[in-house]
Amino acid sequence: GCERSRGVQALAVSRNRRYLAVSETAAEEPALTVYELSSVPPPRRRRTLAAAELAGRDAVSLAFSPDGRYLAAVTAPPEVHLACWLWEKQRLMAAVCVEAPGSGGCQVSFSPQDNAQVCITGNGFFKLFKYSEGALKQTNLQKGKPQNYLCHAWLSEEEVICGTDTGKLILFENGELHWQTSVEYRKPPKELKKGTTTKGYESCSDVSCELACEDNDSQMDSLPQISAIASYSKGFACSCSPGVVLLFEKTKEKEVYQESQEIWLPQDQFTTEPKQSGRQDIICICFSPSEETMVVNTNKNQLYMFTMPSTDFLKEKSSYFAYLHFPLHSASITGLDICIRRPIVATCSLDRSVRIWNYKTNTLELYKEFQEEAHTVSLHPTGLFCLVGFSDKLRFISLLYEDMHVFKEFAVRKCRECSFSHGGHLFAAVNGSVIQIYSSTTFENTNNLKGHSGKIRAVKWSANDAKFVSCDTHGAVYEWNLSTGKRETECVLKSCIYSSIALSSDAKVIFAVGSDQTLKEISESLIQHEVPAFDVLYTAVAVSHSGNMVFVGTSLGTVRAMKYPLPLCRDFNEYQAHAGAVTKMSVTNDDQFLLTASEDGSLLVWKVYDKEGGVLKREKEVDYAEEVLIMKSDIEEKSQAMLDLQIRVKELQTESDYKLRLKDMSCNEKIKELEETFTQEIGSLKTKHQILQAEKEKQELQHQCQLSELMNKQAKEMKDLESDRNQKLLMENEKYQELQVKSQRMQEEYEKQLHNLEESKSRAVEELTEYYEGKLNKKSVLLEEAEENMRQQLQEHEEIKRQIEEDEDREIQDIRIKYERRLVEEKESNLQLKGEIGVMNKRLNSLQKELKERNSDIEEMRLEQQNLQDVIKSLEKDILALKTEIEERANTIQDKEKQIYDLKKKNQELEKFKFVLDHRIGQFKKQIESRENDIKTMKEQIHEMEGELERFHKESTHLKLNITQLQQKLKATDCMMHRERQKKQNMETLIKRFKMDLHNCVGFIQDYKKLKDGIRELYTKYVQQLDMVEAEEVDMDLQQEYVRQREYLERNLAALKKKVVKDQEIHQAAYMRIMQENVSLIKEINDLRQELKVAHTQIHDLQSTLRLTKKKQAIQDTAPSSELLSSPAVLRLNAQKENEKIIEMQQLEIQYLRDKVQEKGQGLAVQPLLDGMLPKLNLERSHKTQQ
Repeated sequence: GCERSRGVQALAVSRNRRYLAVSETAAEEPALTVYELSSVPPPRRRRTLAAAELAGRDAVSLAFSPDGRYLAAVTAPPEVHLACWLWEKQRLMAAVCVEAPGSGGCQVSFSPQDNAQVCITGNGFFKLFKYSEGALKQTNLQKGKPQNYLCHAWLSEEEVICGTDTGKLILFENGELHWQTSVEYRKPPKELKKGTTTKGYESCSDVSCELACEDNDSQMDSLPQISAIASYSKGFACSCSPGVVLLFEKTKEKEVYQESQEIWLPQDQFTTEPKQSGRQDIICICFSPSEETMVVNTNKNQLYMFTMPSTDFLKEKSSYFAYLHFPLHSASITGLDICIRRPIVATCSLDRSVRIWNYKTNTLELYKEFQEEAHTVSLHPTGLFCLVGFSDKLRFISLLYEDMHVFKEFAVRKCRECSFSHGGHLFAAVNGSVIQIYSSTTFENTNNLKGHSGKIRAVKWSANDAKFVSCDTHGAVYEWNLSTGKRETECVLKSCIYSSIALSSDAKVIFAVGSDQTLKEISESLIQHEVPAFDVLYTAVAVSHSGNMVFVGTSLGTVRAMKYPLPLCRDFNEYQAHAGAVTKMSVTNDDQFLLTASEDGSLLVWKVYDKEGGVLKREKEVDYAEEVLIMKSDIEEKSQAMLDLQIRVKELQTESDYKLRLKDMSCNEKIKELEETFTQEIGSLKTKHQILQAEKEKQELQHQCQLSELMNKQAKEMKDLESDRNQKLLMENEKYQELQVKSQRMQEEYEKQLHNLEESKSRAVEELTEYYEGKLNKKSVLLEEAEENMRQQLQEHEEIKRQIEEDEDREIQDIRIKYERRLVEEKESNLQLKGEIGVMNKRLNSLQKELKERNSDIEEMRLEQQNLQDVIKSLEKDILALKTEIEERANTIQDKEKQIYDLKKKNQELEKFKFVLDHRIGQFKKQIESRENDIKTMKEQIHEMEGELERFHKESTHLKLNITQLQQKLKATDCMMHRERQKKQNMETLIKRFKMDLHNCVGFIQDYKKLKDGIRELYTKYVQQLDMVEAEEVDMDLQQEYVRQREYLERNLAALKKKVVKDQEIHQAAYMRIMQENVSLIKEINDLRQELKVAHTQIHDLQSTLRLTKKKQAIQDTAPSSELLSSPAVLRLNAQKENEKIIEMQQLEIQYLRDKVQEKGQGLAVQPLLDGMLPKLNLERSHKTQQ
């Protein structure tokens, strides 16, 4: 493009594909340029046409004439200007202004066979112009209501088809309406409606998006419009609805053109809204010169292609486009990053997609669309992971073989910048004005870098990952030390809003660009140099790893390349690249490529060359990694699919072999029939041959007779011809002698003529010499006169020279006086300057000290360089050793490949015998299935019996515990009953005694003294205090002892219950372990059985191969079949016996385990609950019940 270009408005290519016309929007005035498309890029600029005839406006449509000599251009409404150039001579042929009643686009085109006829359409007009007598004259009259013509195309020299915004197709013939039809709004077919969306982040916005799409579709149903149209040999193609192209073909009926096919855009399954990807507006359609392919362009910057069917038989009612190359970004690219170990680059865009490109092969490797807009992306050095900053979260994504898998999410909202370290062990993410450092392995936040007051716009790691550089919108550039987490250096310029930074390979120099239209070189916290942008805003910057080149992107989309150290003047190369501002740029690690991304959604890969045009030399060749990640589930699915396919292949092989056998049988029968027919025909032909041979002998005799007659006739004719020839020869000899005499006479006459000519020539030469000698004498006289004149002129010249010298001396004296005055003035100024020089000397001394310090640093760096060189030498030695190992391994690989080749040959030989074995294996499998069903039923019965056994065991243990508890309670109640009875008896005896004594005492009722003594005795005997205290103490001791013993017994009972439960769990675990061992042993037995079957089949294969080598085919056919039939039967009997033995073994093992369980139960029951404190339990009844 041209300088200061702001984008391309229109393009046109000549019919012979040799010339390209470009209309551009420039800063000063629109540019219209014609390029020659040579086979060797880049295209060569041929002519730049003046745009003054277009009233200083951009050309929105261009067209070449059929022969490519003329170029037509048209501007947009309201004042539509049409101009036609003879572009090779830069001469304007004609120009005309067209009145446009409405606004909208315009289109211009030449007739396919007439250079002088031009068509122009727009909103409210359709006009045909013819160039004649130096002007463009309109040839048609517009009739009827004006339409908004969106596009048109020439179908022939007289026919033009136009499309309107109301969905009408109008055909004009010689400028008059010939045919028209209305195209309805098309909805996608069922196949597209049933398309499933890819896995993504589901949100409530999906529902709203679907509703909005349905509303839009319902609104658009009433407004179909023809947005693009193109013609081809059979008819034309047009787009009437989003995502569809209709093909119309010519017919001989009343309908001049009839719809033949509809072609739909495919749904992109990697997007979150596949339906919307198939409903893009098609804005341009074109066909290849051979009409084999059709290419369309959509409003989302996508290119699709469709291969046209060669015949009507291959046509389908609805077909689908395919991507021309791969899907492209449809919005501004916000992030770009390059991988170290792989030749890939990652980009993210506001179209919510993340894409992985290969800049070596120029292909798209991975692509996925998300629910949120992506603002930044960073690739891990290995190329297996990437970081993407979305508006809601920061996501750590694994780059799989065919997909992107979100591995980890971080709560970092609106992350505008993120970056992996060069080692890959750390990554930085910008969260507002804070930079968060995370570990790539543990995902822990190891450090937070705080200090920025504005929004952080760019971050960069140093080569050794020890330093970190960042810039923000408040004009701050900070250098951080990651070991301490503190700022080391800073450079703040508040008047500048930084947009991008770059770091040199040694991390000593920072390059920054921002809003002040300069490129800054920052080192040691100071701005060392500033390079002006010359009225352009710098938006991105990148530095080569060698440090020799600096690349800058501008707001106009251009890329500037300048050498380092930075030039102070305008010394750089500028390249026109993008139609929008450059957002991101980066240089590959080998300095071979420069990648730039822009707001226009394009990603450009530049090859970096030196001034001589050669590629930059590499220090060493880079070996890129080729490994990829893949999910375990994907591998399992693919392996399962492979197994299914292998099974399917085997089935198909058997089917095909069976069909081949049937065909062989039918072919053999046909061959037999043909042999019989041929033998019959051969017999009939033999009889015919004998008849023909007899006829031939007769004809030979006739021919011999005729030959003898012809030979006699020929001999007579030969004698006659010889006599005639002799007479003719005599006549010719006489003629030859006469001609010889004539030639001698002619020669004598020519010699006389030559002698006369020589004499006349000598006379003429003498006359000419006399004439030229006279002329020479005259010229010599004239020369003498000229010499005298020259002498006089020399004398005059010397006098003039003397006078000039005198004048010059006078002027020199005047000049000397002037300069002496000036010298005095300059001496005075020099005295003033000497004072200033003294000040500068002091500064110089300070700078020399700094230089000495720098030199000392340089010496230290040299020492480090020497150490590094020693390390490099040692590494080179290691590399040589590794190369030798690689060669040895390559030799071993070759040997193994030879072995593999031999094994493959053997495999091919063995595969020949596979078919017969597969067929018989199928028969054996059917027999095995019935046996396996019996085994399954037996196993189910065993499992049911084991379940019943476990249930009975649990019930028995539970009942035992209940019995022991009840027995203990019974004993306690017996003791209580015994004590109460004893108490009752004691009380009864005491009451009897008291009654007897009271009765005796009542006898003394008359004698009160005896009565009193008796009562005293009763009192002392029954109601004495001491006796009462002793009785109470005895009762209290008994109660305490009873309570203590009861608590002790309850504790023992609880401990024993726990012990019983633990023992029960241990026994159950042992039982389960034994069961598992039993199951594993059964599995091993089954595996061994299968191995045994395989071994039998291998033995049988080897035996069959040995038998096939024998010569006698009859033995070969009978012996293997008998052996094959006998061996599986033996195997089957052995397998049946083995199954019976296994069942018997399992039954015995179950009985053994039951006995063990009973023994354990008896041991628990017999063991005393307390050591001597409790009586033994009688478990004979329970034991008998168990038995």
